[in-house]
Amino acid sequence: MRRAIYAGSFDPITNGHLWMLEHGAKLFDELVVAVGENPEKEYTFSVEERMKMLRDSVKGMKKIKVGSFHNQFLVNYAKDIGAQFILRGIRDVSDYEFERGMRHINDDLQPDMTTVFLMPPRQIAEVSSSMVKGLIGPKGWKNMVRRYVPAPVYAQLLKKHGDN
Repeated sequence: MRRAIYAGSFDPITNGHLWMLEHGAKLFDELVVAVGENPEKEYTFSVEERMKMLRDSVKGMKKIKVGSFHNQFLVNYAKDIGAQFILRGIRDVSDYEFERGMRHINDDLQPDMTTVFLMPPRQIAEVSSSMVKGLIGPKGWKNMVRRYVPAPVYAQLLKKHGDN
């Protein structure tokens, strides 16, 4: 079985993440989407909330499983769950530089792990969780944010940031 892992903070999940999951699921027998915790980040949603939004967003996608990891290198977590591949997205040059470096570090830790890169289409290439969070607040934010996140995430954002 070809198992891959796609990890991130997913705070919140965006349509860009969803694109990665849909396309990644075509490449592997099983794709584990894992919520990671970075101690240097401050999160809007708890791990449990992010996992629920992920589960709700990927309903019906049978090849996708949702998990989480804490205080562990992604590549070691991937090995622990039996993944042979790490799926990563590259939106721009800075993503490429970062991901290239991480791929080499991962190779030092787990030489048998293969990193697979996907590049999203132009219309969602700039979508990130940080961008979505930055749009929240000003008049008209709901119409802007709705186009960048799956429906279950949009509902959670309305609950958290008010329905006004």
